[in-house]
Amino acid sequence: MSGAADHLRFAKVSKAAQRREFIRLARANPVNVEILKRIPDLPLPQGMLVSGCLYQSVWNGLLGHDPMRGIRDYDLIYFDDSDLSYEAEDKVIRECAAAFADLGVEVEVRNQARVHLWFKDRFGFAYTPLNNAAESLTRYMCPCHAVAIEPGKAETPILHAPYGLNDVFGFIVRPRPGQDGISASSYTKKATRMKQLWPELTIQPLSN
Repeated sequence: MSGAADHLRFAKVSKAAQRREFIRLARANPVNVEILKRIPDLPLPQGMLVSGCLYQSVWNGLLGHDPMRGIRDYDLIYFDDSDLSYEAEDKVIRECAAAFADLGVEVEVRNQARVHLWFKDRFGFAYTPLNNAAESLTRYMCPCHAVAIEPGKAETPILHAPYGLNDVFGFIVRPRPGQDGISASSYTKKATRMKQLWPELTIQPLSN
């Protein structure tokens, strides 16, 4: 498939068909495949690949681009509340950096059990503690960002998409419901970059 109009048919098909196509297009990016393959061998409870490297791979596939086009980094999350120290997370980050060094891309690893400890200082909004890794998706800026693939048993990946996939296949960037905790400057900056790379996108503004 290629061409901006191709996404329309996947915005209207069943949720099951959307999920199958999303996984297929995300896995067309060989870096995504390699990271998912290695997660089970690393100290990453509830480890999953999330957000940009997935939905951007899908957009690239729908538009006939190289699946890696425009992807700056690969976000990998996990959830371990047994030790919330910076040192424990840093140890995992360094171990993952060594494990993914041969891929030649930046892989950002973050323990979602610790996010509430630093989020307000960095972004200015309170962040209540999470109960698991997948719950973090409900706090992402946009519904199209809130996607994750978790390695499953027998090489069957598990897709998490709490807001569904219509925005991904509809090429829509909009604030998530409620809009709480969303920085206007961060939203504008991210949306502007995305529009430059994928002009087919429809960007919806934050409400006043």
